[in-house]
Amino acid sequence: MNCIIIDDEETARAIISQLCSKTEDLTVLEEFPNAIQAMKYLNQNKVDLIFLDIHMPDFTGFDFIQTLKNPPKIILTTSDSKFAIDAFEYDCIVDYLVKPVLPVRFEKAVLKAKKTELKQDAAVESESKEQTASDNDLYVNIDRRLIKIDIPSIYLIEAKGDYINIKTQTKNYTVHSTLKKIEEKLPTDLFLKVHRSYIINVDEIVDIEDNSVLIKKDVVPVSRSNRPELMNRLNLL
Repeated sequence: MNCIIIDDEETARAIISQLCSKTEDLTVLEEFPNAIQAMKYLNQNKVDLIFLDIHMPDFTGFDFIQTLKNPPKIILTTSDSKFAIDAFEYDCIVDYLVKPVLPVRFEKAVLKAKKTELKQDAAVESESKEQTASDNDLYVNIDRRLIKIDIPSIYLIEAKGDYINIKTQTKNYTVHSTLKKIEEKLPTDLFLKVHRSYIINVDEIVDIEDNSVLIKKDVVPVSRSNRPELMNRLNLL
């Protein structure tokens, strides 16, 4: 984790810096005697953790936190313990160290910051996986029921009047909809409209001959206007 130290006392900064140097996976990027200088630095640089003194002239630690739109994790350092309750009203504050800072207490605070970071990373990863899974699903209304279809399993969609026929690897679905409407829901890197009545899964092409394409066992016409785009999508030798 990268960190910065903000404290108007040089000795206090030196103590925190020394403790950081003895802590694995913790690197001090900069030290600042006041919050104003730190704000300028944070406008151009990203840090994981801030060691922040509460009592500083003109601009307190709490004033500083309130200026940050997306604050990193913060460990407060102060000689006054009476602000502990106020401190934990801020989600970004992970711990509160009372000076003089003891090594054992320092290590505990840093460990708490690291655990918080791991939880946040895990939450982001989980959200990303959920989003990916959601992107692969398409829900269609059939007989007043919402049926989930795995989008990559679709290999052909055919328009038939006011309905579309969705063909998948396991089952076919007839849905009251238009080709244009479903086209908007499909990933463009996988599907291509080759005719005013057909959308194909490009990965399922078996072969192409003249103005038609074979998708599994279905022969699908390719219109003259859509043929150039189809040819651009193929990995031609």
